Amino acid sequence: MFLDKDFLLNTETAKKLYHDVAESCPIIDYHCHINPREIYEDRKYDSITQVWLGGDHYKWRLMRSAGIEEKYITGNETSDHDKFMKWAEVLGKAIGNPLYHWSHLELRRFFGYEGILNKDTAEEVWNLANEKLHSAGYSVRGLIDMSNVETICTTDDPIDSLEWHEKLAADPTFKTAVLPAWRPDKAMNLEKTTYLDYLAQLEAVSGVKIDSFAALKEALKVRMAFFHDHNCRLSDHALNYVMYAPATDDEVEAVFKARLAGTLPTPEQESVFKFAFMTFVAGEYKRLGWAMQLHYGCRRDNNPTMFAKMGPDTGFDCVDNYAPSAQTAAFLGHLEANGALPRTILYSLNTNDNAAIDSILGCFQNSAAVGYVQHGSAWWFDDHFDGMVDQLKSLAARGYLAGFVGMLTDSRSFLSYPRHEYFRRILCRVIGEWVEEGMFPEDMDTLSEIVRAISYGNAKAYFGFAEK
Repeated sequence: MFLDKDFLLNTETAKKLYHDVAESCPIIDYHCHINPREIYEDRKYDSITQVWLGGDHYKWRLMRSAGIEEKYITGNETSDHDKFMKWAEVLGKAIGNPLYHWSHLELRRFFGYEGILNKDTAEEVWNLANEKLHSAGYSVRGLIDMSNVETICTTDDPIDSLEWHEKLAADPTFKTAVLPAWRPDKAMNLEKTTYLDYLAQLEAVSGVKIDSFAALKEALKVRMAFFHDHNCRLSDHALNYVMYAPATDDEVEAVFKARLAGTLPTPEQESVFKFAFMTFVAGEYKRLGWAMQLHYGCRRDNNPTMFAKMGPDTGFDCVDNYAPSAQTAAFLGHLEANGALPRTILYSLNTNDNAAIDSILGCFQNSAAVGYVQHGSAWWFDDHFDGMVDQLKSLAARGYLAGFVGMLTDSRSFLSYPRHEYFRRILCRVIGEWVEEGMFPEDMDTLSEIVRAISYGNAKAYFGFAEK
């Protein structure tokens, strides 16, 4: 039966592991894009469209694929009601897409709706969900509390004030820890036309005049110290690929000085600078005890017409097939040789990179942490059933699945926490199949320990999160 209590759990072992172990584990959402201000102010939503469709480019892409006019997707002239009706019409036929599963899990977990959302039930769901959203307990904090979320890590630029994190940390009434995570892409991407404007902002908040690469590093160190004081313990980077392009200090300074003078870098100069930048920040992360997340394998903003109208992160990115594993391994080796390799998580948007990632991990493990270098969860275009299964099986076959730090939402929506449930069900399914096919003994104590660790405990230990 669709989405019953044993959804995706196709063996007795899987059912027992999920219901007895994984289901009740708190959530550690260590990478997401939600707004900490909305948590502090405990935002309430006027309609399900605002909380469900606002900023969700996953849904926007699906609606465009179904031929829906943009005015019903991101347009300001169309009512929330009409946008929701179009979404329901599209979702009703979204067979095989994870949004079908996610959306129905969210309707059940947050709104108690056990039916199917489609064009025929859209009005019923619209009324039910909005009635719930207007009732007590359905603010942002209420939604987080319903989901048993212990820790949230947002995504924050070095110039951010972190004022909302400060206020949340000082609020004893909210039990979930909301921590910043360092995302310095704008400080690294010197090929962008807005780069010098950004440096001016970084100068202002750091108090360091940025007239050289050495000065940029000092400015970043100032801001890292500020973030560390606000309980930041991990970074995140969006890379085209992990680069290895060593150069002398003078060569790097020449590239940076030319950019300060207004000259855009060549592709080779860009690689030289970004390698130097990443080498520097990785060393600082090691010194501070932070973990480093490297997200790569994405080609962004492919539709120039829509980018001009709407800007980035609006649903026009795709998987890139250029991520040379030799450079990834060389970069990590360079850091290791210089005592500068922090705990690191590698995510590629291309599932073809799974084997390379999992073989690279084994070259850099040590006793400082279980899974010192990690293969991150199936991400973005891959966080569907097949993508998660592929990632889990590849990591298990080539590495140490029991040490995996598990799932994250990578979302802008406060209704996305059932993605952790989806992942946990798939995890238990995969393990259950191995047991019942005779590939692993039915040792429920060991199996329970593995599932509990991947669902919750590994992430808590890996990032060093404490209770609020």
